[in-house]
Amino acid sequence: MSKPTSDSSTAAKAAPAHFLRQIVQADLDAGKQAKIVTRFPPEPNGYLHIGHAKSICVNFGLAKEFGGDCHLRFDDTNPAKEDQEYIDAIKSDVHWLGFDWAGEVRYASSYFDQLYAWAVNLIEQGLAYVCDLTPEQAREYRGSLTEPGRNSPFRDRSVAENLDLFARMKAGEFKDGEKVLRAKIDMASPNMNLRDPILYRIRHAHHHQTGDAWCIYPSYDFTHGQSDALEGVTHSICTLEFEDHRPLYEWFLAKLPVPAQPRQYEFARLNLNYTVTSKRKLKQLVDEAHVHGWDDPRMSTLSGYRRRGYTPAAIRNFCEMIGVTRSNGVVDVAMLEFAIREDLDQNAPRAMCVLRPLKVVITNYPEGQVENLELARHPKQDLGVRQLPFTRELYIDQGDYEENPPKGYKRLEPGGEVRLRGSYVIRADEAIKDADGNVVELRCSYDPDTLGKNPEGRKVKGVIHWVPAAGSVECEVRLYDRLFRSAQPEKSEEGGSFLDNINPESLVVLKGCRAEPSLAQAQAEDRFQFEREGYFCVDLKDSAPGKPVFNRTVTLRDSWGQ
Repeated sequence: MSKPTSDSSTAAKAAPAHFLRQIVQADLDAGKQAKIVTRFPPEPNGYLHIGHAKSICVNFGLAKEFGGDCHLRFDDTNPAKEDQEYIDAIKSDVHWLGFDWAGEVRYASSYFDQLYAWAVNLIEQGLAYVCDLTPEQAREYRGSLTEPGRNSPFRDRSVAENLDLFARMKAGEFKDGEKVLRAKIDMASPNMNLRDPILYRIRHAHHHQTGDAWCIYPSYDFTHGQSDALEGVTHSICTLEFEDHRPLYEWFLAKLPVPAQPRQYEFARLNLNYTVTSKRKLKQLVDEAHVHGWDDPRMSTLSGYRRRGYTPAAIRNFCEMIGVTRSNGVVDVAMLEFAIREDLDQNAPRAMCVLRPLKVVITNYPEGQVENLELARHPKQDLGVRQLPFTRELYIDQGDYEENPPKGYKRLEPGGEVRLRGSYVIRADEAIKDADGNVVELRCSYDPDTLGKNPEGRKVKGVIHWVPAAGSVECEVRLYDRLFRSAQPEKSEEGGSFLDNINPESLVVLKGCRAEPSLAQAQAEDRFQFEREGYFCVDLKDSAPGKPVFNRTVTLRDSWGQ
């Protein structure tokens, strides 16, 4: 694995591009609109991911910045893949990210009656027809990028016949896939989207909003522009893969008696390395139990990032940092990690947690004595102090003692000294081992004259974290890392799949960890910097009073691949 080469801190300081701001400002200045209306139109067939975050920030952000409205509209035209669970999760994610939509939640399914009437209108104009070609035949007739398509043998049906067949499709007389309604445009068009696209398919499926009222459902292309028009959307903002769909979007608006003329604009979607955002592949990860649900902290879903400890502010700042352009590219995930580190460094209280406890007995410290030391909760912010009891028995991390230390080692070694963070200098006098030769306990002595000052006549370089044995909180710590070990996880060896690139070290679970007493009252989603270890948050689902679970959000610095 290679270390990311981009300098995320430098990129973060550059002025972000945002060409859509200029368009909106110019439209308002020219009086084209008195008020802008945007929309965020997710399909309720999965959870939102980090790519959606950019779209949310663009659409809701522009509306907020220019005093307009942004609608939340579910593009619910495929009931076979949709679920109320996804609708609820999407609404929650939008709110969590810090945005609210204008008016009620909207659904494309609310416009089914009007869309059907407009489909009839196209038939009456001779601009739509019922086609009986099978999907395989339709692909054959469609042609290719280098060859024009051929007209369907059903293209010249009469208006009366098409109206009759379409009504019978709606009445449920035909099986799934037996017939479709297509627009009559141009089978020789160089734009494949204009080669008589499908307007309606037959799907005998229960719909989460309309129940069993419909057995035909409109396509996304037929639904999208007309829904925008019905809602008075002024700027219909999509990602670049819809650029070739724009002529079709405009064709429908030109041919139908719509109440408004929205304009579609496209921007580059967010492509993040070491990350998969395909809904199909995210669902596969969940369904095949490669992860523990849509909100697994390794997932690229917003609910996954939330559970991992990412903040809405960090994700919004990241989306602003990468800018809005029309140039496709891949963003280094290190920039997202930079954004959360910057946020948590400024705002997360400090605490100490020993992940792999090693017991230490301070032999010259009086038994039963307790000193309540005060440590700042943050070195720069005024977040108050926390109490940390210093006692005869405490825990340090196993990695902070080495019998044969390497060169440059600045922690505890036989006969060596180290400072306990915010406390005294201690010396390692004796190591107690088990039958296998593993160190299970250290006997140390402390210098009582080193609280808040350096020892006389000698220099102690190392500082390590610790917690008292009595009063420390036993906890579980989950060390999350990138889910994929490849910068391009969707590219694999011949015959393989993206699953072959899953990082086996993406989750390491440590039980029996020890956290300082102040963390006993930590609540779900509380975030901390565990000194020398990284940034962590209290797990949303698995933590319980007295039994906290901490998820690692991100390491203290980017060491990926080193």
